[in-house]
Amino acid sequence: MELEVEMKMKSWRDVVRLAALALVGAALAQELRKPQAERTWHGTVGGLVPYDFRPPTWERLRAAYWNPEDDRLLTPMPFGVGWAVNFGALRRWAMARP
Repeated sequence: MELEVEMKMKSWRDVVRLAALALVGAALAQELRKPQAERTWHGTVGGLVPYDFRPPTWERLRAAYWNPEDDRLLTPMPFGVGWAVNFGALRRWAMARP
């Protein structure tokens, strides 16, 4: 039984890894299809999944991971593909709960 659960977990990890690599590849392909002067190295894949391949700045790191003024719990990653947890909004949300 334990081996079966371990095999299922490994399969899910492989699926998640493959999906992450596919998103990175799609984001890079999207940027490389643009003329060099129009490449911004940030945007969304399929209009849904955010990506940003610019070098991260302290301002973007703070805005992604600690921004209590932003109501979103998930914000675009400051570098890479996907979302970051906005711990400032999470803290504000948790403190507002009775």
